[in-house]
Amino acid sequence: MEIINIKNLSFKYSGSDEYALSDISLKINKGEFAVICGKSGCGKSTLLKLIKREMSPNGEISGEILYLSKNLNEISDLTSACEIGYVLQNTALWSIGDTVQSELAFGLESIGLDPQIIKRRIAEISTFFGLSAKFEEKTDNLSGGQIQLLALAGTIAMRPKLLLLDEPTSQLDPISAAEFLNTLKRINKELGITIILIEHRLEDVFSLANRIIVMENGRIISNETPRNTVSALNKVKQNHPFISALPCSSVLFSNVGLPNEICPINTLEGQIFLAENFNSDIKRIENSSADETNSLNKNKAVEIKDVWFRYSKNSSDILRGTDITAYYGEILSILGGNGSGKTTLLNVMAGLSRFYRGNVLINGKKIKSYSKEQLYRQNISYLPQNPCDVFIKSTVFEDYMDITKNSSSATDAESSAIKMLERLNILHLKDRHPYDLSGGEQQLSALGKILLTKPKILFLDEPTKSIDYFSKQNLKEILISLKNEGIAIVLVTHDIEFSAEVSNKCALFFAGGIVSEDVPSKFFSESEFYTTSAAKISGGIFENAVLTEDLINLCIKNGRIIQNKEL
Repeated sequence: MEIINIKNLSFKYSGSDEYALSDISLKINKGEFAVICGKSGCGKSTLLKLIKREMSPNGEISGEILYLSKNLNEISDLTSACEIGYVLQNTALWSIGDTVQSELAFGLESIGLDPQIIKRRIAEISTFFGLSAKFEEKTDNLSGGQIQLLALAGTIAMRPKLLLLDEPTSQLDPISAAEFLNTLKRINKELGITIILIEHRLEDVFSLANRIIVMENGRIISNETPRNTVSALNKVKQNHPFISALPCSSVLFSNVGLPNEICPINTLEGQIFLAENFNSDIKRIENSSADETNSLNKNKAVEIKDVWFRYSKNSSDILRGTDITAYYGEILSILGGNGSGKTTLLNVMAGLSRFYRGNVLINGKKIKSYSKEQLYRQNISYLPQNPCDVFIKSTVFEDYMDITKNSSSATDAESSAIKMLERLNILHLKDRHPYDLSGGEQQLSALGKILLTKPKILFLDEPTKSIDYFSKQNLKEILISLKNEGIAIVLVTHDIEFSAEVSNKCALFFAGGIVSEDVPSKFFSESEFYTTSAAKISGGIFENAVLTEDLINLCIKNGRIIQNKEL
C-alpha cells in the first residue's frame, strides 16, 4: 500500500528562475525505510519539506503529492500534525519544554488529548526510548544525542504513520549516531512506521534501508535497493562520482569486485568480502594517505598547559588539567563524545572562555597579555558550530564585502570576495540570504568569511556538519593548502573519516582531558569505536589501512585469492 505517491512534482523558490525539483515521481510504500541522498543543494530537503505541509517553502509548485491516496492539501491540519512527523537537523533550536517531561507533553497537549491519555503515552514513550531516568531532567542539561533522541520521542508520541528526518545524526558523535539509527530501526520494525531519511553519513544507514534514492540537480537518478545502488549509478554514468560517497564496503566492491559478485553494504559484509577474495601477504600500506607528521621542526602556535575550567563556581570542571599543543603547518583534530567538553576546550584555546588555572600560550606568549585587536585581527579566526552566528548582512556577498572593506580599494575588496567564493565553489550563492541556504551551504559560506580575515591560527567547530562528501573533499583541499601555507588548524569534529583524511594529529578528549594523541594511521588503526570504516573492515587482515583508498590499494597489491589470478 502506498503511503506517499508523488506525481510529476516540480518546484522553484520564490524569486528564483531555476527549479529546485524537476518532474519528481516517487512512490513510498507503507512500512518502508527509504534513504534520500545526494550532493548538497540537489533538492533533498526541499522534497522532504514539501511532504510535510507545515514546512513547505514558498515558491511555484506543480504536480501532485498524495498521502494515503489523498491530496496532501486536502488532509486536515490534525492529520498532518499527527500522522506526518518531522525531525530536523538541529532540534535544540526548536525545543519548547524546559524539562524532558514537558517536552514530551507539548505536542500531545497542543492537540487537546485527555490528560490521562497524555500521561500513559509519555510513560510508554519514556520507557521505549530509555528516557525514564531523565524524566525530570532539564533539557539544557542533556547531551546532543539525548536532545535528538528526545525530539524523536516527542514526535513518535504523536503516533505518526510517516516519519521524515532531515540529517538527524549530523551533530552526533559516532556512538550516539549509531544508537539513534538503531532506534529508528526499532521504530520501523516494531511500530511499523514508514521512514524517509535524508542522510550524508551513509555508512550506517545502508543496512537499515529498503531503498536508496539518489538525487542530482533536482531529479531522482537512482531508486534501488542498497545492494543494487552501485550498479544503478553505473547505469546512469560509468564510475558515477556519487559512488565514492557510498559506504566503504560498497566503494571497495566498486573498485575491486567482479560483476557476478554480490555488493557488500556494511562492515561485516565488507570483512567477509575482503577475507574470502583477497590475499593478505602485504599487511601494511606504505606512505598512507593518512599522513604521519614530525612536529619537532615546527613552531608552536597554541599551547594548553594544565588548564582547568568550569562554567560557574559551583559547577563541575569541564577541563581538568588539560594539556595539548597545536603547531603551525599542521592540522590537529579533537574527537570525543557529545557533551564531553570538546567545544569548551576549543573556546578556551581561542580565548573565548576564561580558565581559572593553568596557562594558554599563543606563539609562546600568555593569551591574557594580548589585546582583542591583536588576538582576533592578527592571529586567530574561529568558525562556531552554528554558522549563522557569523552572518550579519542580507547576502553572502555583502557579508564578504564587510570583511574586506579595509582593503586598499573597493576593487580589491570585491576581487578578494569573489576569489574566496570561487575557491569554495559557492559563487552561485553570492546573492543569497545566508539564512536561506542549506546547512552545508551555510557552513561553507561562513568558512569563506572567516578565511577572509587571513588568520594564522584557525579554529573550526564541526566544520563538516551538514555538508556532503564532495564538499568535504573541497574543504579537505582548502585546509591542506592553508596548512601548507603555514597556518595552524585545530578542528573539533565527529567526522571520523574526514579527520583521518585531513589531520596530521588526532586527539581523543575524555573526562576533562586528552587521553590519546597520535598520527591518524596509528590513532585509528588502534581504536575500536572511534575509528574509520576502512579500519573496521581491514582489522585482523591488514594493519594500518584507515582510509578506503588504502584498503583498495592493499587489495590490488595483494591480488585475488580466486585461481591465484592478479587483479
